[in-house]
Amino acid sequence: MKRSGTADLPLHYGYVPKWLAERMSRLGLAITEAIIAEYGSAEVLRKLSDPFWFQSFGAVMGMDWHSSGITTSVMGALKAAINPHYKELGIYICGGKGKKSRNTPDELLRYGEFTGLNGNELVRCSKLSAKVDNTALQDGFQLYTHSFVVNTDGLWTVVQQGMRNGSSTARRYHWHSDGLTSFVEDPHTGICGKNQGQILNLVAKAAKPSRTAMLSMTTESPDRMIAEARRLIMPDHHEVKAKDVDLKRLGAMLWLTQEKKPADFEELLLLEGMGPRTLQSMALVSEVIYGTASRFSDPARFSFAHGGKDGHPFPVPVKIYDETITVLSKAVQQAKVGQSDKLHAIQQLSNLSRKAEQGFVANDNFDALIEKERQHSWKYGGKTVFGDAKPPNEVQLRLF
Repeated sequence: MKRSGTADLPLHYGYVPKWLAERMSRLGLAITEAIIAEYGSAEVLRKLSDPFWFQSFGAVMGMDWHSSGITTSVMGALKAAINPHYKELGIYICGGKGKKSRNTPDELLRYGEFTGLNGNELVRCSKLSAKVDNTALQDGFQLYTHSFVVNTDGLWTVVQQGMRNGSSTARRYHWHSDGLTSFVEDPHTGICGKNQGQILNLVAKAAKPSRTAMLSMTTESPDRMIAEARRLIMPDHHEVKAKDVDLKRLGAMLWLTQEKKPADFEELLLLEGMGPRTLQSMALVSEVIYGTASRFSDPARFSFAHGGKDGHPFPVPVKIYDETITVLSKAVQQAKVGQSDKLHAIQQLSNLSRKAEQGFVANDNFDALIEKERQHSWKYGGKTVFGDAKPPNEVQLRLF
């Protein structure tokens, strides 16, 4: 079990437009409900603790596939969508960015009162996870966002992010309580990444004598630390390049949803009347819900569901985004009343995509694929933070 991890990301200061933020909350809620319906609330926490899944989740929601902005935007969208339904979903999100992070203790204490959980212990876990990554591990990144996600069983996940001055980079830290027995020895033994020089790591195993000497001045016994970590390092370039994507996986999914006719899926009630472009998005959303950990090694691939707000790899296709939300939301609601056919159909999409990869040979049409998406973006209500997508002839007229 991977119980913690980090992600190094280019620092982005952009904003999330209202039209995207609202859709992120709706899609995030629908995906969360689908995961809970299939696996339970503990699986949502496990997925959020995986930096690779988290980055893929943000990409499928239309955020810039590699930027630091995914952290605050995704957690903010989830908090707004999930907390009003915490009794039904069994999940509650505390904290956030800046001043909101300082509200975490009060929010956890209130949640403890609602559920009967030990709020003081949850506050302690929140503070310890922040202290480890901000103080005990002095890697040059100072925390500015801290989100604590807890379910009614007392399981929790922390997603927090720090900024490194002068480097234009941010580092995201993930924690998960499942199997956690200590907090202060070898927190990141599985990390590998760019060497940024020597750091002060008081939670390294070799630092035990130093910790013992420091603790001898107090009466409190030391806890022990978390075991394993996963590390995700995102590139500086903003555009999506072929090297960022598993072309076999992407190509097989596109072949399945665009070149095969929807009639091939007549047994799947969900797909009746759906066009190939919506199927493309639904296939990637399906994988976010049902895919195993090994499927998220290339988060950039998931930006081919709904593009990115800055236009990479293409503008956000608002019409397709809305259709995805509608289809998934209806499937979840029907599953709640015992009619799970459509939710199972969505699961079948990810299964069919994996099967299609067997023997599939990727071609060299990656750049042409992106150009095609951009050329047709206006048909799907394409939007970016810079404005609406225009038909190709209108774009050409503006150039001359």
